Amino acid sequence: MTQRSRLRWNGDAALRSTRQGALRGLRLGSEHLLQVARGRVPIEEATLERSGVATVDEQSLTAAVSFDTPYAVTQHERLDFQHDNGREAKYLERPMIEEADAIGEIIAAQVRRSLRS
Repeated sequence: MTQRSRLRWNGDAALRSTRQGALRGLRLGSEHLLQVARGRVPIEEATLERSGVATVDEQSLTAAVSFDTPYAVTQHERLDFQHDNGREAKYLERPMIEEADAIGEIIAAQVRRSLRS
């Protein structure tokens, strides 16, 4: 007597869960980057620091961190400006490079978590 096995495909559910985990990871990862960058933003009245936002585009699965003041780009790019201790130009670029592994792990952990649920 031969025994038949049945295979049940749950791929669509797994893909949905993975996508939700990736979105959660992108949100957490971009918030992490924003927090680190806010700690380095040149500060006078904290307007630049408060202007920072993290956003996630759910359609393209991309995240962005930005600062929105008229002088945000100038403060970021001008290496010749003097800043208070711990504050610096490249306040977004440097943390993005330095925190890339941590952000990747945050995203990966959320994807793994979504697959266990």
